[in-house]
Amino acid sequence: MTDFFINDAWAQGASQQGGGGSFLFMMIFFFIIFYFFLIRPQMKQAKEHKQLVGGLAKGDEVVTNGGMLGKINQVGDNFIVLEVAKDTEVKVQKSAVSAVLPKGTLKTL
Repeated sequence: MTDFFINDAWAQGASQQGGGGSFLFMMIFFFIIFYFFLIRPQMKQAKEHKQLVGGLAKGDEVVTNGGMLGKINQVGDNFIVLEVAKDTEVKVQKSAVSAVLPKGTLKTL
């Protein structure tokens, strides 16, 4: 009578396929995807920022990461002095510069 309500459960045999090769292929595939979509663009952006910071010179008009606009009065090894208003200077790190503006931009603001 118990066979009527409950079917017998039989264990399935182990698969004979080797899944190690497909796992390795998937890991390599994901690494390639991460490299081209995450790592490579980030390295390119860091290289461009390093060139921007290395090319700073006295008289350049810049924007900092905090949004401060100013004209460079002095350039040191790690710091620059920005003139943000008449007779008002601020010392900031070179790496805080996010963009160099075209000449005359500060006069138009």
